[in-house]
Amino acid sequence: MEEPQGFFSTGDGCVGDTVTERCLVESKEPVSHVQLACGLWFCAFPLDGNELCVWSTKDPSYQPLILRGHRQPITAVTFGNTVSPLLICSASQDYVMLWSLDECRQKVLLGLTPRGLVLGTLLGKALYLRLSPDDRAAAVCAGNKIFMLDTESRSTLAVLEGHRGPVTAAEFCPWQTHIIISVSEDRSFKVWDHHAGSPLYSSAVLTASPLLSLLVDEKSKQLVAGCADGQLWVFSLVERHHYRCVTRVDLKKKRETFSRRVESRLCSLPVLFLEENRRPRAHGLEKGEDMEGSLPVLSLAPCDLSLLLSSECGCLPSESAPCLWVGSSAGLLVLNLANFELEGVLRYKDFRSLSIQVAGSCAMMSKAGEQKAICLLTSLFGGQIAVLEIRLAALVRSRQGLGAGRSLSVLPRGCVLSTSPLHFRIAEEHRTPPAPQRRSAVRSTVQDQPLVFHSKVRSSGYATAPHVTMFSPKTNTRNNGDSPSRRRSSHGCKEYPLESSPPTRLHKQRVLAHGPAAALCVQFSGDGRWLACGLANHLSLVFRADLTGTPAVFSGHDGAVSTVCWSHDGRWLLSTSLDGTPRVWSLRRAELVLCVGRDLFPKPIQSAQFYYLDAFILCSSGPELQLLKCHIDTSKDEIRRYKQKSRCRPVFRLPTAGPTEITSLSAVNDFYSYLVLTAGRDKTVEVFDLNAGRSAAVIAEAHSRPVHQICQNKGSSFTTQRYQVYNLFATTATGDGIKLWDLRTLRCERRFEGHPNHGYPCGIAFSPCGRYVASGAEDRHAYVYELGSSTFSHRLAGHTDTVAGVAFSPSAPQRERDRTCEQGRGRERGERESQAASALSTELDAGLRPATLGSRPEPRSRVGCSTDRVPQAPLFLMLSVLSHI
Repeated sequence: MEEPQGFFSTGDGCVGDTVTERCLVESKEPVSHVQLACGLWFCAFPLDGNELCVWSTKDPSYQPLILRGHRQPITAVTFGNTVSPLLICSASQDYVMLWSLDECRQKVLLGLTPRGLVLGTLLGKALYLRLSPDDRAAAVCAGNKIFMLDTESRSTLAVLEGHRGPVTAAEFCPWQTHIIISVSEDRSFKVWDHHAGSPLYSSAVLTASPLLSLLVDEKSKQLVAGCADGQLWVFSLVERHHYRCVTRVDLKKKRETFSRRVESRLCSLPVLFLEENRRPRAHGLEKGEDMEGSLPVLSLAPCDLSLLLSSECGCLPSESAPCLWVGSSAGLLVLNLANFELEGVLRYKDFRSLSIQVAGSCAMMSKAGEQKAICLLTSLFGGQIAVLEIRLAALVRSRQGLGAGRSLSVLPRGCVLSTSPLHFRIAEEHRTPPAPQRRSAVRSTVQDQPLVFHSKVRSSGYATAPHVTMFSPKTNTRNNGDSPSRRRSSHGCKEYPLESSPPTRLHKQRVLAHGPAAALCVQFSGDGRWLACGLANHLSLVFRADLTGTPAVFSGHDGAVSTVCWSHDGRWLLSTSLDGTPRVWSLRRAELVLCVGRDLFPKPIQSAQFYYLDAFILCSSGPELQLLKCHIDTSKDEIRRYKQKSRCRPVFRLPTAGPTEITSLSAVNDFYSYLVLTAGRDKTVEVFDLNAGRSAAVIAEAHSRPVHQICQNKGSSFTTQRYQVYNLFATTATGDGIKLWDLRTLRCERRFEGHPNHGYPCGIAFSPCGRYVASGAEDRHAYVYELGSSTFSHRLAGHTDTVAGVAFSPSAPQRERDRTCEQGRGRERGERESQAASALSTELDAGLRPATLGSRPEPRSRVGCSTDRVPQAPLFLMLSVLSHI
């Protein structure tokens, strides 16, 4: 057998530490737009039109195997899935042939001409081939039909018809082998049962460009379709999801974002590291370079980065996300299917020594456990065929290079420094008792003295003057078990179930406001007994957790209440408003105990919360993070009762890295933690270490739009999670979904985009068990996501407007939902009461009129109930907001 002319191995001819051109072939016929095959040990491609060339990637010294039998040019090649015997299938307009590589190799060694089995004849121009997982059936995509051929009897099993354009790709479902999925130039995909020869599902038209490639990922159970305009469509193949769309990825925008992130990271690296990574540069775009108009997705293939991500990022191996290769005419991309971010980018133009700069077809393969990948390329404008070897570690190094978050953890790893602003708390704990306590101690030691001036006459007993204790506070009042410690211990006798199922049924509804007043925020107290809501009519309401009884009304703000926050002991409620003034309320007395004036801050307060076990109050004022030390005193002066004795003073402030204002902040208050997370209008997320008193890390372009909420996985006092899980936090931005981050690596680990949120900032919340993330949406539903899945697990209905806030109860294994409706929605009562009996609903619309401080309005209720008992699920609450507010 002759060696093909123009075939050579470059061996040591490296063009960089990222990619090596292993071999190059010159074909007499053009080979662009041809399906190529790349397997674990071999790669196969058409040569000189009707010849099939098989080249060993394991041992390049082996002589290439040339298989002849086709009379027309070969248009599609694929390998089988079984190891022994290893099969290869090729197709042209005249034949569809099946070859056994072991038999062909033996015949070549004996000097014989290898022959293949003809499975089908004159089927038309085949654009794609695929063998079933057991290699017993072959799917041939020719025209707008899919021919199912039996590889053993060499007969036609079925002909699948239904596409209105040429079928460009088809894949078997790995866990349901009787199902095959196809994409076509008619811009849709179809799901078939090839045993029955009938379609199971047909999608709508997805895009304006033809669909070119297809991949079915078994690990994530997702379908990925690539189209000619550089878009990736991801669908869920879970049975109960009904082929719902998970997300749509714009590869051009993803590559631009990837380039900007890499450049921003390289700017902060040492000079030696910069020079090392610039020879050659395998990432990003140089200034002044032209950019491609689109990135047509020519092929898709699985990519295993579990070892690299677990070793370089510190992630657990079980949490490694599936990745895929995306081959285009301009380069190769590695996409993470969990967060839908690029892990690596390889542009052919960045390596000028590569023989092929614009690809017409490509095929990729990376073996599990290895750090090298093989890419087979054909030129778009000629007959060149090249085999590239890619080092995965070097390709993803620009993405993982910094590792800035490895030293960060929510749990403290050391003692408080003497220079830390948090040391203020320790100094006060060791301070001597204040003067009033010392005076009371002196009074208690006053002895009985005689009233006369000589000591021989005993006192009549009047020496203990009653005025000494006349104005002392009462100590014999009944407590009735209302102290915070007793409330928490009595209520927290049962631990929250970590394996509880997400909420699925409606338990109770209650209208918060009478009139056009939107509910903006909601939060449960730490013991799970109380629920606080902030309204747009300047009021804050506190309910019992079961939504029974009359709520306590807190009034005093001059603007809509934007955030509410409970103290750790459950005694105080902190609220912020659009008027820029944080206020602290007493739950027991239902009154204001502290109002932080505007004169303490250069700009109005946007958000605030209790911090460091209620020792401080964190506030965001413009581009600054403020740390306040407060002393709350609820006692009243008998003469000047209007004057509050509570006081507050700033003890520390930190500016952000950018000049824009902080839109949201988050910190743990249930235990001592030094880290504070903030988000700014410049789309960045910044981590502050208050023990060191400085900024610890900055995540540039965390979202494509400004983040409006940061939510940490704080758990609750009724649950015990693994300590690594506390380092997870989520961010959300209008129009950009939810991102799940790991504080240790500062990486986006997963992305959730199934809920519509394009104009209104909808809130998010973690479940106490740490397994779910809930979000509001603009389609009048709440969405619940599992952290291990990119699509929502449940879609909860019942509202009539945008769901603005969600909250999980920290203690109770039940579920509830709140709603806010406009006046005159009585026509909807019958619709909600006519729901299925299995979804028990008890609705109570409380019409609340604006009231003075401490007033308790009378509710106007309407109840529709059922006698069925609701299955227990995590207590979950939703708020609905009026669209015109």
